[in-house]
Amino acid sequence: MDSDGTQDARGTHADRVPRPAGPPQAPPRPAQAPGAPPMPEGSAFLAWLRAPRPEAAPGVWRFGHRPRPDEEPEAVSNRQLLSGALIAFLVGWLIWSLLWNGYLGGWWLVPLYAMIPDSWAEPGSYTRVVLSYTWYTVVALMIMISVGRLGRWGEVWRRFVTSRLRRERERPVAPPPQRDPAEWPGLRDAGATDAAERLAAEARSGLMRDVDHARITRAWQGVRSGRHSFATFTGAVLKDGAAACLHPSGERDLPGRLAQHDLVTGQVRLGTTADDKRNPYAYRGTGLGLGPELLGTSLLAVGPAGSGKTSAVVWPLAESLCLHALAGRAAVVVVGAAGAGLGPADAYDVVVRVGNPESVYDLDLYGGTHDPDEAAAVLAEALVGDLTDPHPGGDSRRSTTVLAQLLGPYRAVHGRFPSVPELRQLLDGAPGPLGALRKALTETGQESLLRELDARERQSGHPGDVGSVLADRVALLDRPAFARFFDTSGQSRPFSLRALDHPVRVRIDLPERGHADASRILARLVLAQFTASVAVREDRSLFACLVLDDATGVVTPEAVRGVQRLRSANAGVVMTLRTLDDVPRPLRSPLLGAIGCRVALSGLTPWDGQDFAEVWGKEWTEATDVTDRQIIAETPLGKTAHALRRVITGRAPTARAVTVRQVERERWSASELAHAVPPGHAVLSLTSVRGEHAPPLLVDLRG
Repeated sequence: MDSDGTQDARGTHADRVPRPAGPPQAPPRPAQAPGAPPMPEGSAFLAWLRAPRPEAAPGVWRFGHRPRPDEEPEAVSNRQLLSGALIAFLVGWLIWSLLWNGYLGGWWLVPLYAMIPDSWAEPGSYTRVVLSYTWYTVVALMIMISVGRLGRWGEVWRRFVTSRLRRERERPVAPPPQRDPAEWPGLRDAGATDAAERLAAEARSGLMRDVDHARITRAWQGVRSGRHSFATFTGAVLKDGAAACLHPSGERDLPGRLAQHDLVTGQVRLGTTADDKRNPYAYRGTGLGLGPELLGTSLLAVGPAGSGKTSAVVWPLAESLCLHALAGRAAVVVVGAAGAGLGPADAYDVVVRVGNPESVYDLDLYGGTHDPDEAAAVLAEALVGDLTDPHPGGDSRRSTTVLAQLLGPYRAVHGRFPSVPELRQLLDGAPGPLGALRKALTETGQESLLRELDARERQSGHPGDVGSVLADRVALLDRPAFARFFDTSGQSRPFSLRALDHPVRVRIDLPERGHADASRILARLVLAQFTASVAVREDRSLFACLVLDDATGVVTPEAVRGVQRLRSANAGVVMTLRTLDDVPRPLRSPLLGAIGCRVALSGLTPWDGQDFAEVWGKEWTEATDVTDRQIIAETPLGKTAHALRRVITGRAPTARAVTVRQVERERWSASELAHAVPPGHAVLSLTSVRGEHAPPLLVDLRG
């Protein structure tokens, strides 16, 4: 049985990369914590599965997280705390001793004498003794409570006793079977006891890993939602155990991992939130974890070359999404220059190397659609989307109309869309191809398409016709290096983004060297096809994500509108830029507004920092003003004392005035973003698909 959404993508041009023959290899065991003693087979997985994952604020790495208070407690050193507690105890002891021995008089016994009746006043009576010692105890308790507050005995108890007891209670212990995730209580409650026993045995014996657990959990969710049969699921589990419901590739893990992942929460760890006063106290020192619930609002990372965009942000996220795809949870398309460090080819199902003659796969220029109008809209965005007026009133409808006037008639005659050389000839207005197309339409009596072709021929000779611009852009793809690509005759293996209905892992290598303009066209093409395809998916329970390692020249008005629509389609896009100057000025604010997760890496320019500072806004904070005022003596004795103090200290006597007021300041100023972010760090803000926000955080991407 295939897990939920893991059916093969036949019919959508998404054949898998050929795999070596033989049974799939068992995935490697997740690495243990550094310095941890070796554990028996299966113990590491069980410890990982049973680890606490409390609910936390957006971006907090939940694996083993210990919540912190929202406000920073008053910092007191252990030495100062213990010495203050001891001094308070000695003071209390001294006061009690003075009272008990009568050195302070007998005033503290007046309430006791007032409460004792004359009939009980006989010395040595039992009632008198009981009341007396009761009063002594009350006075001693009052003294103890007073000095205890002064000496912070409660803080001593919490810091040295309660915390130790809490650590003892938090030691990992095996939970009861009805709550132990390794015993699969959900399956047992539903009556699949045999399947639960088989999976629990596989977990204890070390045959199950994190991807297996996530994949089978996803398949069980499909059973609960009615997409899969209960009998089929239990049969697959009883037959294959931890290898049930495999991904169509047959893989159970990636060839290797560089980042730290937690597939129970779906997070990947990107670093550690710095212990900096500009970070909220609840975030300081916690791990930073991102998952689909945050990537569903899309992510933009901006930083110069060498700041860690690819190695510290893009590749960990791509690796996490590939693991989610193996678990049947996501579909991912990673786009970047060849050799950009986006992972080995074995980590993907489909690798499209545009311009490389050894590439097994091709890229579908028209996105797998059969609708000429849809194909024209996507292709127009790719070819001239960056030339469209970036203001709100600008669009690419003229270019879309021109392409539709040619694609519709051509498909009606040939049953396919034109190849790149054929499209270039049609846009250039070559009389031969247009004449042959007109003749074929006339013979088949397709009058409506003939009118489209006539309109195109009339417009082609007018000044300002966009057909010549489209032809020039298509000429960038009609190069000898791309002769084997973008084939529409059915002789190649094109990949179409229509395959995002399935948990497919795709990497597209763009020909950066010598073909920079063509690479930008292809990047815009993939983004346009992605936003169009995810909106019409049948299975939106799969999270779809497009990762663009370099989005230079990709951000267009239509692209910004498409990104805004991704959240409702359970999809997102990850983009990186060297500078916001690569985005037209009218589009920078709309882009930053459409993106939910914004990352400013070290080395940012002040101009880029200003855009981030504006989108992050301001906050109310306390400002402390300290003023030193010189004290003027009016009496002779005071003047003498001031003169003596000036001779000794070298300074005039002053009085200090402290003023605390509420002011509104930028969370991070442009200057701080440009000069106060250390190398290997970044400032980022997060927004979840549920609308939860995390303020700008300074994060160490190496931690």
